[in-house]
Amino acid sequence: MVSWNCNGALRKKISVVDSLNAEIVIVQECEDPSQSTRAYREWSGDFLWCGQNKNKGIGIFPKKGNVVRKLDWSGAFSITGLSSESRSITWTTEELELFLPFRVNDTYTVLACWTKGSDIQAFGYMGQFWKYLQIHKNQLCVDDTIIAGDFNSNSRWDKPDRWWSHTDTVNELSKLGIYSLYHEQEGERQGFETSPTFFLQRNPAKPYHIDFVFLSKNLMHDSHLMIGGREKWLAVSDHLPLLCTLSR
Repeated sequence: MVSWNCNGALRKKISVVDSLNAEIVIVQECEDPSQSTRAYREWSGDFLWCGQNKNKGIGIFPKKGNVVRKLDWSGAFSITGLSSESRSITWTTEELELFLPFRVNDTYTVLACWTKGSDIQAFGYMGQFWKYLQIHKNQLCVDDTIIAGDFNSNSRWDKPDRWWSHTDTVNELSKLGIYSLYHEQEGERQGFETSPTFFLQRNPAKPYHIDFVFLSKNLMHDSHLMIGGREKWLAVSDHLPLLCTLSR
């Protein structure tokens, strides 16, 4: 399974994706195949896609006979115990960006993520995922669960007055039995990663680790994660792909 932010125009990067020889390809920031070129549509197969506009979204592309099925998760969550009547203490799945839950071969539950944010959103990036997690904990805290994508987040940007900071959210996942494969594999702490996944403006001098694959505990044994080489991938994107080989 591969997760990669293609930095747009996936239709022009099909050959480089094929070089990964993946069975399931999760791509952030790609265009909707149904509104793109014939070659891209044919390559996409029985794909899943969601996005804010036809040019930028999350695409799921099954290969080698694998089958994916979208999960129609929907719900709401409210922070209780507050006297406030503000609309902001309640939110719904549909308000959050950008998440695509699906099943692979009726075996694995996968949540593809590309967290969004803006200067006017207190709950940007990891805050979006934290809100999604509050609604869908029951669907995620089961065996054979995978959460993968571009989170635009890292513990180095934690703020003490945010309970939805990166570290707190990762700790919340661990209580559900879900762990970052990279950190378990490499024995590194959140915020102290030695292998970046993103280079701002494709500049090798501006590295960050903001892409993650989380697995339920039963999948951790013998699963393995590789990060694509910067020499090859910076020519086509500002992100490197995450290549996850599952134990079963």
